[in-house]
Amino acid sequence: MIPFLVLLLLLLVFGLFIVKQQTAFIIERFGKFNSIRYAGLKFKIPIVDRIAARLSLRIQQLDVVVETKTKDDVFVNMKISVQYQILREKVYDAFYKLQNPHEQLTAYIFDLVRAEIPKMLLDDVFEKKDDIAFAVKRDLKEAMLEYGYDIVKALVTDIDPDHSVKQAMNRINAAEREKIAAQHEGDAQRILIVERARAEAESKRLQGKGIADQRREIARGLEESVDTLNKAGINPQEASALIVITQHYDTLQAIGSESSSNLILLPNNPNAASTMLNDMTASLLAANKIQEATKKNKD
Repeated sequence: MIPFLVLLLLLLVFGLFIVKQQTAFIIERFGKFNSIRYAGLKFKIPIVDRIAARLSLRIQQLDVVVETKTKDDVFVNMKISVQYQILREKVYDAFYKLQNPHEQLTAYIFDLVRAEIPKMLLDDVFEKKDDIAFAVKRDLKEAMLEYGYDIVKALVTDIDPDHSVKQAMNRINAAEREKIAAQHEGDAQRILIVERARAEAESKRLQGKGIADQRREIARGLEESVDTLNKAGINPQEASALIVITQHYDTLQAIGSESSSNLILLPNNPNAASTMLNDMTASLLAANKIQEATKKNKD
């Protein structure tokens, strides 16, 4: 019994094994495929059976950097991330048909990317990276399905052009932004000039209206002054002359009150006032004579 028990114990020790979740074990018997074992407590015959491989059924990721050239002769390094997993029903094919799946996947990715990128300009590569990823996934899925691998996702995670190309792109971008900024500044200056012209026009209009109102009030004041002097017994010619003289001296007084003024009033000699008065009187008398003659002719 003891040898039998020892043999049974050895069979249990060397024959029992545990397969983890999302894992598949390939069991070979004398070098020939025997079975596939999935998660749980399993048994194999010691010496006769052996575990040939432990395959993970989880989603795995392979990162590949591909150097290629675009249609406009720019070399770029593209990082492609491919997520894949072994199909449960094709574990046999995944193990026995491919000796090194990573190298096989990498070769397919290089071939697909270098077939797609040379058809595109550099700007299109950046804009259509999702289309590139979709094309890689589609073609790679079709190629690897035969070997028991399913392509879950393909991503273009990085596009890195040559350093000199990146500097040129940055300069182009900066120049374009400066051009836009200059256009905006020009628009702002044009708007400022237009608004300033409108404000000046409005100011002139209001200034003209103010001058017109001022002259209207001056005329009304002169009329009232003449009426007042007429009521006091002073004829219109003398009243007008008196008003002119008064305004003349008021002007001289206003100019003289400013010590820093450089204004010169012409004429400004002592006889200016009397000369102005004589001229005004002569003009008014001539106007009255013309008016009276015109009235007689009408009668």
